[in-house]
Amino acid sequence: MQSEFNFVITKKLIDGDAELEEKYGESVPVILINNEPHDFFKVSPERFRLAMSKL
Repeated sequence: MQSEFNFVITKKLIDGDAELEEKYGESVPVILINNEPHDFFKVSPERFRLAMSKL
């Protein structure tokens, strides 16, 4: 879907970051779109396409 929507994937570990550990805890991996939580654990292609088409 990267070629379809031209987005960048950035991986960030939350270990050792107290703020991120408190915010996301056991919900990782977290998929953010424009720094807002979108999905947890895995990407739903349909939801992802819908969210990206609204940007």
